[in-house]
Amino acid sequence: MMKLMKSALAGTTVLAGLSFSLAASAADLTIALSNPVNTFDPHMTASVGSDLSVLSHIYPSLILRGPDLALQGNLATEWTLVDDTTWHFTLREGATFANGEALDAEAVKWNLDRVRDPELQARVASWFSLVSEVNVISPTELEVKTSSPYPAFADQLSMFLLLPPQWTEENNPVTATMAGGPYQVRNIVPGESVILEPNPEYFGDPAEFDTVTFQVIPETGGRIAALLAGDVDLVTGIPVTEVDRINQSGNATAGAVDSTRNVMIKFNTTVPPLDNVTVRQALNYAIDKEGIAQALFNGLAQPAQCQVLSSNYFGFNPDLEPYPYDPERAIQLLAESGADLSQPIVFDVPAGVYLQGTEVAQVVASQLTDIGLNIQITELEFSVYMNKYLQSRELAPLSLLAQAWPTIDADGLLTLFAPGNNYAYWDDADFGAALDEGRSSTDPAVREAAYKTATEVMCEQAPAIFLYTQPATYAYSNDVTWTPRGDDWVRAFDMHPAE
Repeated sequence: MMKLMKSALAGTTVLAGLSFSLAASAADLTIALSNPVNTFDPHMTASVGSDLSVLSHIYPSLILRGPDLALQGNLATEWTLVDDTTWHFTLREGATFANGEALDAEAVKWNLDRVRDPELQARVASWFSLVSEVNVISPTELEVKTSSPYPAFADQLSMFLLLPPQWTEENNPVTATMAGGPYQVRNIVPGESVILEPNPEYFGDPAEFDTVTFQVIPETGGRIAALLAGDVDLVTGIPVTEVDRINQSGNATAGAVDSTRNVMIKFNTTVPPLDNVTVRQALNYAIDKEGIAQALFNGLAQPAQCQVLSSNYFGFNPDLEPYPYDPERAIQLLAESGADLSQPIVFDVPAGVYLQGTEVAQVVASQLTDIGLNIQITELEFSVYMNKYLQSRELAPLSLLAQAWPTIDADGLLTLFAPGNNYAYWDDADFGAALDEGRSSTDPAVREAAYKTATEVMCEQAPAIFLYTQPATYAYSNDVTWTPRGDDWVRAFDMHPAE
């Protein structure tokens, strides 16, 4: 709970008069998380809503993405694309980590070299596969060369947090920390909480909270109850049905904004009957996307426009129209497909991960049953689901999936469907060629044209049922002010004590 505590007025004699000074307010902030922090090594996680959100308080980045989703400097004061494959960065002078290590161009180079070291097997190594060379020009100047154009490189750096080189060589950053950001660790209870306090050596604006506690509360109902009781100040991912109740409590503000996360029923197009494009198109006609958005999300979810991109992404195609809800057309296409539809079709649903995901899956299964399919829902723990998806490569024919890309750029999100990508389960040469064209240029017009082609191919070939953009729901206490954002970052330095 955030508590404002004002010290008593202290009188001081100044010359002939009496003057009073008021000590600065102190504030404690608590943010509820649904999942614990899995690692404190920022190069070993891509989980924005939990791991990286917490670690972004402890470690700095070159660039941040603000609440308005625009890029802003952190350690970097300027960044310039000098030519198609060369980036130049100017850094703040005199920045250090809490142990006194310099936060300079050499430190940035060390971090970029570390994350690309194949022996480390960094979780985020793929973000930097195009980086071919990192050159230190001076302590405050850095040059990064890429093997081919990488127009979204600055956007990707907004997720890349910097470790202190010497300290990391002597410690295990998976479990230990050494701050360079606005906060440092006071206490960690594994699986339960992380308590932060201001880092007095931080090079940027001073922290506004005396403590920031990230409290793990797995159950949605428990997070809401803690908010209404005054025990936490911010919760995210609440059911839309709770928004009115929270607002009526008088203790907190709740609402939703469009997120960057797009929900789909992903098809495993490598197995029948989803290897048949006519079947895939039929299933898109069978689902009432608008009905789901209205009935389950009170109109706060935006139906997808026949693509996995939402309107806040660079490369979004505004000309595409959703498959209309037309069960009769779906039945007709299934008959024309020639596919054997006599066997049950397994539909994997990760439990407790996506906002109201179970309800969405039940509606989808019901509507697919209405057109004559035998749908078998299997609920899985998220770790088991991801193992099937990426490790054993045994993704079910249908699966509920929500994906986003932190660069908010088509190249990132569409690449998850590119030929040969481990995430894809779809192989389309025309789609792949369009992506390659988009990646080959830094000209926004050329890139937009390429992604327009790619999304048109994807809509027609239907490697998924395109459902909706997941609303980013939230609730925060009256003790703080906050600008809601749709990209999963949950940061104390986006918040302020209420006046």
